[in-house]
Amino acid sequence: MWANGKIQHTEALSGAKGTDGTTYLLTGSDSRADGGVKDDGTVGARTDTILLLHVPDSGPTALISLPRDTYVDIPGHGPAKLNAAFAWGGAPLLVETVEGLSGLTIDHYAEIGMAGVRGVVNAVDGVRLCYSKTVDDKDSKLTWKAGCHTVQGKKALAFARMRKADPKGDIGRAERQRQLVSAIMGKVDPKALVLHPSRQVALIDAATGALTVDEDMGMIDMGKMALAFKAANGDGGITGTPPIKSLDYRPGGVGSTVQLDPKKTPGFFEDIRDGKLDPGKVGGIPGS
Repeated sequence: MWANGKIQHTEALSGAKGTDGTTYLLTGSDSRADGGVKDDGTVGARTDTILLLHVPDSGPTALISLPRDTYVDIPGHGPAKLNAAFAWGGAPLLVETVEGLSGLTIDHYAEIGMAGVRGVVNAVDGVRLCYSKTVDDKDSKLTWKAGCHTVQGKKALAFARMRKADPKGDIGRAERQRQLVSAIMGKVDPKALVLHPSRQVALIDAATGALTVDEDMGMIDMGKMALAFKAANGDGGITGTPPIKSLDYRPGGVGSTVQLDPKKTPGFFEDIRDGKLDPGKVGGIPGS
């Protein structure tokens, strides 16, 4: 009850007729106000990370990264990059846009303030992260020696933000962000927390401070979402992207965008909805 009272809510859901299974839209909103990354002059709210988490009635749970630069039709605005929906209309317009793209009704929405991730990592006393390249990235301020390291919140946040030094760009960043959330969940041992109430309080404080969720979501729903995220990242889950045709599609007027494969994408989301895909990684960079 105490934790429920700390949850931050926002209007997000479209009220569209439900589709099979349970679908969550997870976004990562990044503020330059805390000095963590270079201010690029973008006006309005932004979301650098957009994840579609789907639990089918039967079949594997799927966590699908939607590249922020995906070329989509935004209701009331026309063709543009996906994250422009968040800039123009916040969570409600982003939800409506993703529903139009995927054919899946969003049952719950969760927005993660990336700066808040730092407090969550510190609350679980650090996490072990792996990246195979040595990095010195000025924008995210990440310095990293190739390999695996146990890090605290500040470096974990830079690890999640780094993009320009990653050859895979947004696709690589999404992979590292999924790794970070999985590492956090791996450190949350319910049996251990029972014996340390102070850790429970610190974790709930940090998590509720970092999260903003839809108007109907409570702690039980958040717990189900966390379990679904864990299942998707496990051996029996699905992770990846929709089928991508081009990472440098230039339709005019919006610069370089990510083009999803128009022939394969509708069937892909239908298979995700119905739990028909085999566990493992899907999509990714064309030709890789």
